[in-house]
Amino acid sequence: MIDAAFYDTKPYDRQHFEQAQENKPVRWRFHDFRLNADTATTAKGAGAVCVFVNDRLDRPCLEVLADAGVKLVALRCAGFNNVDLTAARALGLPVTRVPAYSPHAVAEHAVGLLLALNRKIHRAYNRVREHNFSLNGLVGFDIFGKTVGVIGTGRIGRIAAGIFRGFGARVLAYDPLPALEWAGRYGVEYTEFNALLAASDILSLHVPLSPQTHHLLNRGTLAQMKRGACLINTSRGKLIDTTALIEALKQGHLGGVALDVYEEEEGIFFEDLSDQVLQDDELSRLLTFPNVLITSHQAFLTHEALTQIALVTTENILKSGAGGPFLEGTQL
Repeated sequence: MIDAAFYDTKPYDRQHFEQAQENKPVRWRFHDFRLNADTATTAKGAGAVCVFVNDRLDRPCLEVLADAGVKLVALRCAGFNNVDLTAARALGLPVTRVPAYSPHAVAEHAVGLLLALNRKIHRAYNRVREHNFSLNGLVGFDIFGKTVGVIGTGRIGRIAAGIFRGFGARVLAYDPLPALEWAGRYGVEYTEFNALLAASDILSLHVPLSPQTHHLLNRGTLAQMKRGACLINTSRGKLIDTTALIEALKQGHLGGVALDVYEEEEGIFFEDLSDQVLQDDELSRLLTFPNVLITSHQAFLTHEALTQIALVTTENILKSGAGGPFLEGTQL
């Protein structure tokens, strides 16, 4: 039996991981709090730790885990920018992730955000509940015939591009490693980054966070976007310089912004802060714009995705105890 310390637990996590655990020699130790250098001692006696995007596994945290006898860091997400991989390798701690739980979930949420933002569905919903049936201020636009720019054509980006093509939109794409065969098959046009910014009526981000993509959209690149364009981000918050984004919104340069991620979301997203004063001034400012729609990092949150996350993570933990190879593509 392998004990696995599970951090930042939410009810949907517990439900799906307990189902994945049935008849398997894994025993979860669920913790509601996050894993960091201060809480890492709670992993003592566990063979593995199971962590999410807001757990902080820097060198001090990893050193405590190694001293506590932990043999595996199992991420239940695709992103890994919260883990010091260099320190993990030096300490002999394998790190696994779930690289492709359900790309459809994230791509569909990106398109859903665009539809809600464009047709002001969230605003209309609130109006009707107050018996206000006026249509003033709810005018949107047809996606058909528009130009959609997709930055990043991995699994999620390709699915999003296919959905946009289904609307009858022209789809431009940018990726340092273009998938030309796929693009030709689906009628997607690769172009240079700056050209894509200038031509796109809608821009959707689908790239991981890295030193190269940090603040990919900043004051300079936001200024290159087509005036009145809509921006969608379901990838990582730090792809966008929030200060520059607010400036672009105040200037009326962007037609609308829909975010499922935020640059400083740690400690805010996934939490119920409804009875507190929000301490993040930039997020508070974003929430005041009528053309900004924000969801709390929920793009992954489908039954199919949660099931796949639980199954892959559980199998990686079992394989670590058996000394066998991890599932293909999951080890970092």
